[in-house]
Amino acid sequence: MATRSGDEYRSSLGRMRANIHKFGELIADPAVHPATRDTVAGVAELYELENDPAYSDLLTVETDFLVSRGSRASGRGSGSERTSRYLSLMRSTEDLAANTRLKRLAFQRTGTCTGGRCPGWSCLNAMWATTFEMDATLGAPYHRRLQAWLARAQAEDLAVCGAITDPKGNRSLPASAQDDPDLHLRAVSASPDGIVVRGAKVMIAGVASAHEMFVLPGSAYKEPDADYAVSFVLPRDADGVTIIEARHPSDTRAAEDGFDKGNHRGGISQGYVFFDDVFVPSERVFLCREWRWSGPAIWRFVLYERATMGGCVAGQGDVKIAAAALLAEANGLGFRPLADKFVEMVVDNETLFGVGLAAGYLGSAHESGVFLPDPLLANVSKVNVARLPYETSLLCQEIAGGIGETGCAPSSADLAHPGLGPLVAKYLRAAWPAEDRLRAARLAEYTTIGAGVPGCLHGGGSPDAARLGIRSLLDWEAYLALGRRLAGIKS
Repeated sequence: MATRSGDEYRSSLGRMRANIHKFGELIADPAVHPATRDTVAGVAELYELENDPAYSDLLTVETDFLVSRGSRASGRGSGSERTSRYLSLMRSTEDLAANTRLKRLAFQRTGTCTGGRCPGWSCLNAMWATTFEMDATLGAPYHRRLQAWLARAQAEDLAVCGAITDPKGNRSLPASAQDDPDLHLRAVSASPDGIVVRGAKVMIAGVASAHEMFVLPGSAYKEPDADYAVSFVLPRDADGVTIIEARHPSDTRAAEDGFDKGNHRGGISQGYVFFDDVFVPSERVFLCREWRWSGPAIWRFVLYERATMGGCVAGQGDVKIAAAALLAEANGLGFRPLADKFVEMVVDNETLFGVGLAAGYLGSAHESGVFLPDPLLANVSKVNVARLPYETSLLCQEIAGGIGETGCAPSSADLAHPGLGPLVAKYLRAAWPAEDRLRAARLAEYTTIGAGVPGCLHGGGSPDAARLGIRSLLDWEAYLALGRRLAGIKS
């Protein structure tokens, strides 16, 4: 199998050029620095699962594209072995459903978002279909380039994040009309050897835990904005790339040794990525100024993300239900007095998961060989993702009480203090000892109001954008025809 171990993955990040910053400090090694080590740990656990027989069928997939580690396969039919599913082409409705299932499992295992691999997977499949069309229409080399890059990525089992969102500037103006032309990432020059790009991608999930970044255009551009229609893949540590990690709630707790950070299996990460005249070799460029294809590329990406977020956020809901269950037991109440609340949480959660699965199972084949989710259900999934998780959070907080809802509890340092600790232990004790109750409360705090709430509202685009998608797909005439037939209306 062409997969890394978790330790191999950590070591590989340590060998990359240091270009990530947080709190004004350069991070020498994201695998060990307190600001990034938890998000790396979460992705490392997924690498371990690739090699675990209990999970490898979901985490890996047989591919006829990769030949062996270090090889450069020429295409389909050149051999067969298993590769990471995160670097696979989704060639069936079952593959789309596996995406949703995998994202739920990842959240269950790490307690949070592992963005260093998921969005890059969507970028790959979106551009696979798009470059196939471009090569057929334009005689371009983009699809062959993507194929060659994928062979290398699979052979090295790379962690690839997706970089889509631009700063945008004044939202009422197109990219080319901004007072600063760099507010959308753009190609400032192009030659047979490659392109030079300038600008930024912002709020990029998992960039600190990624080897490479898969860049897509952030919008559907028109001809005056052709310079902004770019897609490429680039090492995270490429010359001219600078990254600033975003701050999130309670992030200084990651440097502490106690239980106050809430989640002890993974961590959230978003970065702002700045491109200062960065050279991208031609073999890594998949779209350059062909503006008509920027729309299909970003549309396909959001379909993958909006459909499979049903699995991701269902996994987040599993963590909320688990935290609430711990606190119900810790407080001595158990399940029965709170059963109605737990039932509602499960209904919300499985609705998210079910719609996400359905969007995959009702997907359709593209002529390039990849499958695309059902567009209507993908957008319905996104609208649900922007609403139902907040209801689950509210129910979790009701069960948790103030120590979970507001984080209103003494710190782990207070519990460990020789003079203060006995007071905390005496008065925070319920059916469970104080420390266990506090650990459960911190998990509830983390997953409902802290850093464990990743992008439900705006991940994969805003809910308003999804509603516009639904509006464009709604077949009004079909509804009228159905009603006329059933009601016996002839006119």
